Amino acid sequence: MSAGSGTPFRGTVGRTVAESKPWWPEAVKPPAGAPNILIVLFDDVGFSDFGCYGSSIKTPTIDRLAAEGLRYSGFHTTAMCSTTRAALLTGRNHHSVGVGCLANFDSGYPGYRGKIAREAGTLAEMLRVHGYRNYMVGKWHVTPLTESGATGPFDGWPLGRGFDRFYGFLDAETDQYAPELVSDNTHIDPPGTYADGYHLTEDLIDQAIRFIGDHHADRPDIPWLTWIALGACHAPHQAPADIIRRYDAQFAHGWDVERERRLARQKALGLVPQETRMPERNDGVKAWDDHSADERRVFTRLQAAFAGMLEHSDRHLARLVSFLETAGMRDDTVIIVMSDNGASQEGGPLGFVNAMGPFNFKPEPIAEKLARIDDIGGPDTHSNFPHGWAMASNTPLRRYKQNTHGGGIRDPFVITWPKRIAAKGELRHQFVHASDLTPTLLELIGIEAPTTIAGCPQMPLEGASFARSITDATAPSKASPQYFEMFGHRGLWQGGWKAVAYHPPGTPFDNDKWELFHLEKDFSETNDLAAKEPERLAQMIATWWDEAEKHNVLPLDDRFGPRFAENAARFHGARHHFVFHAGMGHVPTDVAPDVRSRSYTIEAHVEIDDAGASGVLISHGDATSGYSLYVRDGHLVHDLNIGGSHHIVRSDRKVPPDVRRLGVHVERLIRREPPAKGSRTGVTEYTLLIDGEPAGSLQTQLGFHTLISWSGLDIGRDRGSPVSHYEAPFEFEGRLLRVTVAMHNDQSLDGEAVGNAQMARQ
Repeated sequence: MSAGSGTPFRGTVGRTVAESKPWWPEAVKPPAGAPNILIVLFDDVGFSDFGCYGSSIKTPTIDRLAAEGLRYSGFHTTAMCSTTRAALLTGRNHHSVGVGCLANFDSGYPGYRGKIAREAGTLAEMLRVHGYRNYMVGKWHVTPLTESGATGPFDGWPLGRGFDRFYGFLDAETDQYAPELVSDNTHIDPPGTYADGYHLTEDLIDQAIRFIGDHHADRPDIPWLTWIALGACHAPHQAPADIIRRYDAQFAHGWDVERERRLARQKALGLVPQETRMPERNDGVKAWDDHSADERRVFTRLQAAFAGMLEHSDRHLARLVSFLETAGMRDDTVIIVMSDNGASQEGGPLGFVNAMGPFNFKPEPIAEKLARIDDIGGPDTHSNFPHGWAMASNTPLRRYKQNTHGGGIRDPFVITWPKRIAAKGELRHQFVHASDLTPTLLELIGIEAPTTIAGCPQMPLEGASFARSITDATAPSKASPQYFEMFGHRGLWQGGWKAVAYHPPGTPFDNDKWELFHLEKDFSETNDLAAKEPERLAQMIATWWDEAEKHNVLPLDDRFGPRFAENAARFHGARHHFVFHAGMGHVPTDVAPDVRSRSYTIEAHVEIDDAGASGVLISHGDATSGYSLYVRDGHLVHDLNIGGSHHIVRSDRKVPPDVRRLGVHVERLIRREPPAKGSRTGVTEYTLLIDGEPAGSLQTQLGFHTLISWSGLDIGRDRGSPVSHYEAPFEFEGRLLRVTVAMHNDQSLDGEAVGNAQMARQ
């Protein structure tokens, strides 16, 4: 029936269009003058890394925004990425909303589910009911990675938590040249490659500009939230080589000199008090001059890659700011630039050119690092800088990401809003926590958090607005205490004082040494007053326990490896058989077959005509680590890629045209004698199969002992950075019917090693 016939159209539920109402809450118009909001969240950038916070790294865009607005010296995070994101998004403490640690595992306790509770609405969900459109670009990492596959569930993905569009990645990290991309709720291929100049940061900024541009063209009358969570500067540190190499000379003086220079600049800028003292080097960090010339050269280039990645991001952020100015939106936009935690300690004492090898017990000696020095920052590296440079990033603070000392939780924070923030280039020294951001933005907009969202009653906000400090430099810090906890490391801020305990993993919590600092007089936490003020310390420790009980922090759990191993076992359960069909999409690594430290068999069911066929049957990983089974030059080939070291077995005969099954059987061989002391590797045999018959084999001590790759799995192609020596995607030319993976029940994971590898991913 035509629309103009006078007969109302009836849908399947039997109601007329006029009778229908939207299933979502009817939007309330935002208050007059409600601003657009642009949040730019960097990853693993330390307190001193922006130029306007003391670094010599070129960040002119961020420096300009700081000069047009405010810098905070007392902004605090939660010491890790998932947890800070949960606090920023919800305005509550991360344990309270179920993300007490990482999105990578679910411990079963209320504070450690790895997923934001429905009772804790996100900023996007709060703004949606006031008419905002919400756009998310970049890193998410607040939903379990075992829910990141093609079937979700999607309720924890960005579109399930209030965002209208999403373009980015769900995991903790991704390769910047061949990222694990998701558009809305669908895994997609990257739109370019390293060879044609692609880099994820540029792509993310392009998408942010598109989202905002589309919005402005369609609905310029309503405000927007755009949340950009860059991969920079999380490992792998990847950026154009010309930018990286310009930093060699700049950092050749080493981390000891760099720390002193940054502290001097911070004092000159007024960021830290003049009496601020430089802490001793962090545990295990040697003096720069105590390293060999080769070590210093490698370490300098690794730091240059970090710096180059940050400068590269700043360059592209400049494009977005310029777009806002050209479009006439700059004055009406609150822009916030910050980091999610302190600089990372996951690079270890010597750093990595390709961390994927060492995580599977393939050493990377300095000679090997030096031989690959010009590869650092490129498409076949997974580089991270050593502890000494991470320490310099966090100047003048102690320790690193993961820890509750200042180096893990005190970060840069820049805010500017030309229409409303009159102060230009001023500093604010109030204590601010990640959970305070959402309450602050709600106050600036002039709205309150809803009491229900989609029919679900909401928890009260736990953060406190710091909006007053934006206009009043003398405004006090919040009155309520703020606790910290990560992997058993603990801390409490209260009234300008801080109690903090570093927890050595595996030791009794009662043995932890608590320190006490008066932060208003001791910015860098160097003067421990625990012995002088035992009563104050005892009161603060008691308050910490009260806050821990209130916010679902308990039970304390310092186990790295078992948490990851237990989560993997729960997810995969008794499943030992997978079937993949041609034409399916990309499979994230956390939902792909877990072939680590076990025997297994892969078989591809194919049809090949007399002309033959080449191409990938199955691949999992990328150029830095993974495996690939493929046909090339008429032969079946399997490549075990461990940290860029290729162990290849090629069939001893050509694949016949009438073949039906092509595969590989992987067998963990039983040792006839005990392993050498300290050895964690056994011997594994890789046997190629043509229609079930052996066709060549290889034995090696290398294998996937703790990880396969952070990149996922593909069938009939290798979508991105190629695992083996072919040009991606190297799609299979024959007819691929299906691929089966049958895993034996002999998996034996080294939980501690798995935990260490996974922690480097965060």
